[in-house]
Formats: sequence, C-alpha cells, structure tokens
Amino acid sequence: MRVQWTIIAALLFALLTGVFAVINMDSVKVNFLFSETQSPLILVILVSTVLGGLTVGLFGIVRQYKLQREIKHLESKLAELESKDGFDSIVGAVLSQDMAKEEEFPPAHPAKE
Repeated sequence: MRVQWTIIAALLFALLTGVFAVINMDSVKVNFLFSETQSPLILVILVSTVLGGLTVGLFGIVRQYKLQREIKHLESKLAELESKDGFDSIVGAVLSQDMAKEEEFPPAHPAKE
C-alpha cells in the first residue's frame, strides 16, 4: 500500500511541476559561473526537477546498498554465533540484559491489560 501512495504522490508532483513549467514560458538568463545563457524557464524548471529526482534516487540507492551490506554482515555474524557451542548462553545473556533495561526504564505507555 505504501508503494501505491508513493507512486500517486510522485505522479501528482510531476503533474504540478508540469503545469507550473507550462505557465512559466518566459526566457530567463541562467548563470553557470563560467558562462551565461538565455533559456526558457520551462526548460530550467524541468531540468532542475529531473536533476533533483536523480540526486534523491542516488542517495536512496546508496542507503539501500549500505543496509544490504549490513544485513549480510549481521547474518554471517549470527550464523557464526549459532555454530558455536555457547549460543544458548549468549542468547540468555542478551535477553537478560534487555529485561534489565525494561525494568530500569519502563515503557512510557504501559500496555493495557
């Protein structure tokens, strides 16, 4: 369901950007620090939107790659711990630490019974 809302939001943003760009047909001066050029505002708006989308997408891909690498690392670490004889004692120690933290800091909203 989340993917559908994301697609709907993206299409709505594209529609609004397109309408905004078509309304602004005037020619504007664009300064690239090393040169200046005259360009239609519609082109400046659309190119800026596409470059912004590509930048956000690139950051998303990099983040996804890092998360997948971390998952693989943690899965291999888990497999290594499971293969050792003392796995049950490690799990018991971790669970007892978690329970001690819960006793020290009770949840802000206790569960209703």
